[in-house]
Amino acid sequence: MARPDGSPPLTRIKRRAGVFLRMRRALRWFPPMLADVVRGRYRPVPWSALLWMLVALVYLISPLDLIPDVLLVVGLVDDAMIVGWLLTRVDRALEGYRAWRENDG
Repeated sequence: MARPDGSPPLTRIKRRAGVFLRMRRALRWFPPMLADVVRGRYRPVPWSALLWMLVALVYLISPLDLIPDVLLVVGLVDDAMIVGWLLTRVDRALEGYRAWRENDG
């Protein structure tokens, strides 16, 4: 049975799983990239990855949220969704670094 957007449920589940994989990949690749940048081994510096990660960290520790954490479940889900979205941006910004690391690094 297809959803109103035309995609079958299994396709939607796979797409959602892909988001979690991108989040995990961003968290796995960011520390080595940062170490390589600090050591001067990797240039050009992926400024967008650094910026997206900074925004994610600031959003996590900031007391200002779209939905306050006082609304326990909804507030935490809000944080998880926004930080997850930001981590997918980090993952996208690290594509060049991953290619460099797999070929040259």
